[in-house]
Amino acid sequence: MTMNAAGGRRRPPTIHDVAREAGVSRGTVSRVLNGGHYVSPAAQEAVNAAIRRTGYVVNRHARSLITGRSDSVGFLLTEPQERFFEDPNFNVLLRGCTQALAAHDIPLLLMLAGTEDERRRITRYITAGHVDGVLLVSSHSGDPVAEQLRGAGVPLVACGKPIGLGSKVSYVAADDRDGARDMVRHLLSLGRRRVGTVTGPLDTPGGVERLAGYREVLAEAGLEFDEKLVVSGDYSRAGGEAGAERLLAQAPDLDAVFVASDLMAQGVLAALQRAGRRVPQDVAVGGFDDSPAALASSPELTTIRQPWDRISAEMVRVLLAQIGGEDPAAVILPTELVKRESA
Repeated sequence: MTMNAAGGRRRPPTIHDVAREAGVSRGTVSRVLNGGHYVSPAAQEAVNAAIRRTGYVVNRHARSLITGRSDSVGFLLTEPQERFFEDPNFNVLLRGCTQALAAHDIPLLLMLAGTEDERRRITRYITAGHVDGVLLVSSHSGDPVAEQLRGAGVPLVACGKPIGLGSKVSYVAADDRDGARDMVRHLLSLGRRRVGTVTGPLDTPGGVERLAGYREVLAEAGLEFDEKLVVSGDYSRAGGEAGAERLLAQAPDLDAVFVASDLMAQGVLAALQRAGRRVPQDVAVGGFDDSPAALASSPELTTIRQPWDRISAEMVRVLLAQIGGEDPAAVILPTELVKRESA
């Protein structure tokens, strides 16, 4: 802060103050703030040091008028608002993306669009240029948001491969199919042979890929696929509980369950306990995500770890590259089996 001419209230430091402190021209400071092009390393270091000493903060509105950019990114969750607060994965991903963008001094705007009207309003807001790009989370098949944003030329990175869009949209995903294969192989290695599954929503990439991995391992083990051992879920605790009740009614002889999310697995554990089934003695249970729900479960969940820190960092990296003019890209990251008490 700098004193005004009357020695009264202190005013925020300006670009002129930074230039004077650094001993360089105002133009040099401006070039540093806009990417450091045509600036010597010594001058760039002097400007950065002066910014730290003066406490100068970039006027984003003024810079956006020059660059045509908002210098902000949207985190768009196309799920009902209650899912954001219930599912710990969304919060972990949001925190990771926020931290990755903070390294570039870019704020992240949280956008929740669980209804058709909300999606329409937010799509208008985004395509009007209020953010430079979008990190899209939980895109269902038939959800028009990704296609509309792509058609409008908005830089976009999805968490998980958007169904039906293929290479048209950048995405970062854990290897859902391979993770499911690891879990089902683990359950079979325990001697279990009636392995049921509560799937994720089958209009989402995770739901489809995890079910595919389950089926592939049963086939390689020579076990016949039994539709009575498969029920669909919605990634919620209540969905897992209802799914387990259906499984027990359809296949009371099941001895293991692969659940497509840890939150659903909590519901499965509750249903098994009510039915008098011990875990893991009577029924082994495996989850997916290694979210905080896995450690909050009783017993603690054997699960598949998604590398959330890497997923969020890669989503930000790919989006910033796309904002900078690069082509769409796809990144698939490996998962890891984490053994605990439930299986």
